[in-house]
Amino acid sequence: MSLAEAGDTGPINTVSNDVESDDAVVVAAESIDSEPGDIEPIETEPIAIVHPSPAAVSATSSTSIPGPTRVSFVPAAQSERLLAVHIGRSGEVAGGMSQVVNGYLAHSFADFDLRMVSSRDGSGGVRAAGLAASAFWKVLRLSTPERTVVIAHLSQGGSFAREGALLALAHARGFATVAQLHGSSFADFAEKRPGLVGRVLRAADVVLTLSAESKAAAAEFVPLERVVLVPNAVADGVRREIEPLVVFGGAVSTRKGVDVLVAVWQRIAPQHPFWKLVIAGPIVDQPAVPLTRGEFVGALSHEALMKLLERSAIAVLPSRDEAMPMFILEAMARRNCVVATRVGGVPAVLANGVGMIVEPGDADSLEAALRHAITDAAWRAKKADLARSAFETTYSAAAVFPLVERSWQAALDRRAERVL
Repeated sequence: MSLAEAGDTGPINTVSNDVESDDAVVVAAESIDSEPGDIEPIETEPIAIVHPSPAAVSATSSTSIPGPTRVSFVPAAQSERLLAVHIGRSGEVAGGMSQVVNGYLAHSFADFDLRMVSSRDGSGGVRAAGLAASAFWKVLRLSTPERTVVIAHLSQGGSFAREGALLALAHARGFATVAQLHGSSFADFAEKRPGLVGRVLRAADVVLTLSAESKAAAAEFVPLERVVLVPNAVADGVRREIEPLVVFGGAVSTRKGVDVLVAVWQRIAPQHPFWKLVIAGPIVDQPAVPLTRGEFVGALSHEALMKLLERSAIAVLPSRDEAMPMFILEAMARRNCVVATRVGGVPAVLANGVGMIVEPGDADSLEAALRHAITDAAWRAKKADLARSAFETTYSAAAVFPLVERSWQAALDRRAERVL
């Protein structure tokens, strides 16, 4: 990606979402270490403040998609609250990152109002290029750096170049910055692309990670005290009558272990005719095959998937690779007995008996775990209660969002030290 200079408001050249070139952050990264006096004057303009509607922040909502909002414009000088500007994607876009951002936008934070700068939406070609260019223009137009923190949501590949360049631009203009890492393979990506990762993370006052592995990888590039492990937060669910359902949610892919799940279910289903498997998610590299007492329902809206989890008894995610999957946290919030694999941050989430952990790719262990969950109702209910309790104490908005807000404030504090 070739970018205009940080202080230049001329045309910005962008490319599609698949770009993974280090060139995407070269210009912005070159000015990361500039002296405060080198930062261009920042215009003062009205700030669009997003106020979540009461429906959007309802604790009983079955989805983290924000409801209708009202937008008011107030002069920056008159705004008493701080502002958190999120860069990435939100709304009904596939992927855990979108749901994390949706959760932020739907929440009323104590000290921060929120603003969304969409840099991508799952599209490609001209639309993707236009969206990225619009995001760069909006970052160039940001004002009041002493009260504003810019949070870039980063995953591997093109996202790290595109959103990373936006983060570097905000840093060069004197704003507090936070790099929030998503995705399942950050450590591997950092090892393969250390130049790109280093330039982006050094432009962040605070780096947020989802797992101990990602935290250790990030600490190779920035001081450890600037790296904070903060789990994803999920919205609460609605209690419904539980049905004998086993639910998988995610991309129908080898990475998510759907091949193993299908093989195991074909062995289990004949002995348990009252139970049904529902595989929800877009087809990636595993075909939708006929299943005994099971079906592939395709990609569902987030709300529809949450309603399905509210009815199900067991949630299963036999992935071969993950960071901290939102699906597991959402299942815990909805009192599912969770069966998952020992990858990424999953063992920490399901520690102390919260769920059942098997090795990735191990069909026999997955079969044994699912059979136990199906046949032992008392054990299954105990696991579901433990999962719900862990959600309330560790992964609910009430538990996580104060940590997130403190990290934004820490970035503002570090920015103040930096400009001095």
